[in-house]
Amino acid sequence: ATTSPRVVFENIGGCSTKCLCMLIENISGLALDDGFTVEVIPEINVAVATFTKSVETTAFVNKCSRNKRLKEFQVTARLLELTRSIKAEDVPASVSTDYITVYFESAQNGGGPVADVQLLPEEKSAIITFCDHKGKA
Repeated sequence: ATTSPRVVFENIGGCSTKCLCMLIENISGLALDDGFTVEVIPEINVAVATFTKSVETTAFVNKCSRNKRLKEFQVTARLLELTRSIKAEDVPASVSTDYITVYFESAQNGGGPVADVQLLPEEKSAIITFCDHKGKA
C-alpha cells in the first residue's frame, strides 16, 4: 500500500503560512515549490502539504509530532487519507449519472474507472466512487 503524498496540518491559526512552509522545509529537507506545495484552507484552520518529491510521509509526520516549534504553535500533522470517493458540487439537476461517469472516467480530466455515482439533487451534488484511489479530478 502506498502512503499518501499529502500531509494535513491542523490548528494552524497561530502559525503564518510563511512560517509553516519554513517549518516543513526544515523538517523535510525539501524546498517549497521544488519538493512540496502547500494549500491553506483558512475556513477550517488547516493546511495541506503535497509532496512532489518522494518522501516517506509517515516518518515525516512522526518528525512533526516531535518538532518543538510545531508543538509550541499547537499544530498537529497527519496523513491525508487516500480516498476512493469525491463529492462534485454545483451539479445541474439535468445531468445524468451516465454523463458524470463518462466525465470522471476521462483521463483528460485526471479521472479513472468509476465504480458508482450517487446523485444528490437536493444538494446539487454527486458522490463519485472510483474503482481505486488513483482517480482524481
